[in-house]
Amino acid sequence: MSENDQLHRFLIENTNVRGELVHLNATWKAVLERTDYPENVRKILGEGLAACALLSATIKFKGSLILQIRGDGPLHLLVVQATSSGSMRAIARWHGEVPEDNLESIFGNGQMAITIEPDDGEAYQGIIALQGDHLNQALEAYFQQSEQLNTRLWLITDTQVCAGLLLQELPGENPDTDAWQRTTHLASTVTPPELLQLDAREFLHRLFYEEDIRLFDPEPRYFRCNCSRDRISSMLLSLGLNEVHNILEEQGNIEVDCEFCNAHYLFDAVDVEALFACSVPPETPGTKH
Repeated sequence: MSENDQLHRFLIENTNVRGELVHLNATWKAVLERTDYPENVRKILGEGLAACALLSATIKFKGSLILQIRGDGPLHLLVVQATSSGSMRAIARWHGEVPEDNLESIFGNGQMAITIEPDDGEAYQGIIALQGDHLNQALEAYFQQSEQLNTRLWLITDTQVCAGLLLQELPGENPDTDAWQRTTHLASTVTPPELLQLDAREFLHRLFYEEDIRLFDPEPRYFRCNCSRDRISSMLLSLGLNEVHNILEEQGNIEVDCEFCNAHYLFDAVDVEALFACSVPPETPGTKH
């Protein structure tokens, strides 16, 4: 894992402004190694990966956050998942040539969903229509509508790194009434090379040189897919023996490919019989008195 694969949280002291900064290097390369994405798809997928890393830092429990955009345009699906432990994965699906103009030309009539899935408990999902020309604007609109929080994001990517900056104004009485306008104005001056190349301490010092910044210890981020043979087995068990037998009769074997990491899972007739045999609890012998 590269030292660049880190997320930094920070506070601007004596204000209600919090922030996060993320750089994804090896994580981003691992995503790109699995699919040959066109340049315009790669650009927005990298922005989505950085954004999801930033958003997932708000999770206060064990679980995951999923950013998903669906539409009827050339890029019709984008999914990024980040877990509370720091693992990430991402995919995009497209057809034909994908323009770089704006979200509407890229996704068509689209919706954005953010799903929070605790390991224990009910999932929560917020859905809004895709708004704005760029992904950061769509996410800012989501926070304004769904969370009623002033939020600004800056996202940038190239073939080696994707990076992001998030600022958020927390609720409550603000001792510095000008802080939000001042800090977002300063952040708007950031350049792509600064966001992509500078380490967190130097970046924040350059950007907010007159502010008192409290920078917390970095948190690692890394690529990992949570697919497994056990998960596929559970899916087959949920289909039922008759349905699985029908698939075997039609195809000879059952083959499942993970879209995120390209892992290949194969189940033949012997595997299926063993799977369902193990899932049936043994009969309890009668007790004699």
